[in-house]
Amino acid sequence: MATATRELNFVLRSHRAAAGDPYARDVRAEHALVVRLGYGEGEQVADGRFGRAVELPKEPRKRKRGEALAPQERLAAVLGGRDSLLVGEELLLRARLDIDAGRSREAALQARIALEALLGELDDRFAAPLRPLREQVAKAANAALDGDLSPDDAAAVEDAVSQMTAAARRSATAAGAG
Repeated sequence: MATATRELNFVLRSHRAAAGDPYARDVRAEHALVVRLGYGEGEQVADGRFGRAVELPKEPRKRKRGEALAPQERLAAVLGGRDSLLVGEELLLRARLDIDAGRSREAALQARIALEALLGELDDRFAAPLRPLREQVAKAANAALDGDLSPDDAAAVEDAVSQMTAAARRSATAAGAG
């Protein structure tokens, strides 16, 4: 399923760029109402009918109650004015999307600007552990401007995005507790 999702997202990315439509978004298998594998003629398939198809079972995703409620609690806090969103959080989400889609060059560039934004936005107790990431993220972003990343640079970007995500979550949790 992961390969199919990646391929579909490549098509959507190509459409987004070709059409100049920033609102054409990537998809996740978990969001699909139903997944069918089949074939048919153009009009038939476009109308959701197939000459032959099988419905693939959905992969259940189990989360603990606290994990399931945390995003809703944060949303309520933001909408209620008790918390605010950071620019770096949105940039991190874009970097994570690029990593998941296998777009390491784009991820490196997003990670660089996300890091700079978070360093400016986070309280020092959450930002300080991120400062040592600057050199490796900048190196990867500069390499991305020249072409594909080395496996080491791609891994460094993925690790940096994970660390930044953890720091942003800790900051949001601390803000919610305060």
